[in-house]
Order: sequence, then structure tokens, then C-alpha cells
Amino acid sequence: MTPIFLTSPDDLRIAAFRDVRERDLTGRDGLFIAEGEVVLNVLTSPWSRCRTRAVLLAQKRLEKLAPVLARLDPEVPVYAAPQDVLDGIAGFHLHRGILALGEKPDPLDPDAFLAARPARSVLVGAVGIGNADNMGGIFRNAAALGACGVMVDPGCCDPFYRKAIRVSVGAVLRTPLMADLTVQAMVEQAEAHGYVPLALTPGDGPELAALKVPDRALVLLGSEGPGLPAQVLARAQPVRIPMASGFDSLNVAATSAIVLHHLTRSGGESRTC
Repeated sequence: MTPIFLTSPDDLRIAAFRDVRERDLTGRDGLFIAEGEVVLNVLTSPWSRCRTRAVLLAQKRLEKLAPVLARLDPEVPVYAAPQDVLDGIAGFHLHRGILALGEKPDPLDPDAFLAARPARSVLVGAVGIGNADNMGGIFRNAAALGACGVMVDPGCCDPFYRKAIRVSVGAVLRTPLMADLTVQAMVEQAEAHGYVPLALTPGDGPELAALKVPDRALVLLGSEGPGLPAQVLARAQPVRIPMASGFDSLNVAATSAIVLHHLTRSGGESRTC
């Protein structure tokens, strides 16, 4: 790896990195920006489902990151710049000093993917999760606790939004993702492969601790406030986490951690992929 040193934020070779925050809002046509050392480490790891297109670093980061950069294919350009030039490219002070341009993985075929999952496994279905912090937290928990994959409906924010990737500590880049599925399609696809849909709700339903855990489970998580649609709650098995003093608002990412830990560790038998 031979770094390409930059002296101007106007260099045409790094156009994809320019004005990062504005581009976050408009999208990148199948590409994404990854930020920070931890995320770059995941992106370049054997577990990544994504391809690196280019890397942009503060010059002072080059020596420390040499082992990570050595994993890149030889044709992937690595650009390095002084901090002021880097900030000029990004459009804000980039204190981490590390950006990478990545390519999203090819879409998964839900039928083929679900058919190949272990007999005892757990999936996550995200419905209307518009907050990038929550989306990143859900992916982080899914990866850490052994969920086989995440289904995302069109009402969710893009899991490849820069902040969601960062909050997930790179889990978005390595977790199997089935996107743009309506919640009805999620349930139908999962049920066709023996998954029992579990709808998390603060309302009526058995407590999580009393749930008879199915061999295959789809954990459905709705947005904070509205929650899951009524038709989903009517079709799926409602499950609730009891809370103290009548409090009924648990962060959705925290909910995912509690539920996934219970499902993947229940009965002394692993359900992790």
C-alpha cells in the first residue's frame, strides 16, 4: 500500500468524500461512508460483507493503521492529508481522522437465506426505526448476541447511514441484511421457514421470562412511540418486558438486547448463528 498524499481539499480524486454531512442526507447510490478506526477494522476484516472503494486518512494515522490498510486490495487507493486539508474535504473537523468509502453488499434473497439458517436461530425485524442511533444499536446487539440477520422495512432509516454504522461499531457491515420488506412480507417470509413472529409491545401479552421460546424466532421491533402496527400485534405473538412503577418506555435498542439475550441463551442451548 502506497499512500497518495493530498495538498488541497479540491483534489478531484476525493470528490466522493467531500461535504460528508450533506451527502449523508442525499444518499450515495449504493455506496456509504464509514468513519473511525473500529469501523475501518471491521470493513477490512474477513467478516465484512462490503467492499472498500477508497480510504482517506489524516497523515498522522498512517503508521498506526498500517496493519489494517495492508488487508486492502492493491487497487484500493489510500489518500492521506494534513488535518486542515482533511477537515476541508469533509466540511467539518474530523477528529477521528479516518474515512472510508464502501460499497453496499448485494441484496439477499430472503427465501434462500432463511432456508439455510440453523434449525435453532433468531432473526430481527425492524419496523419504522427512523433514528440512526437506535438502528445502529439494534445491529450491534444483533451481531453481539448471535442473531442470524436483520430485516428492515421501508419506513426505517438506512442502516448504512454514517452515524448508524458508527453506533453499530461496524456491525452493519458484517450482519446479513434483508431490506425494503414490508412488515407483512417479513412475517410471511419468516413463517414460511418455521419462524415464530414475536411482537414486542408494552401492552398486553405474556412476559418475556414466561415465553416458551420457539426454535426459530423473528423478533419484531417497532419505533418508539407508535410501536408496531395493530395488524402485526394481532398476527404475531405479543411479548412484553415488565417495567417498574407503571413505566412503559424502554429504548428500542435496549429492548433488542434484552430480548435477544433471552432468546439466544434460553434453555442452555445456543441459538446463535
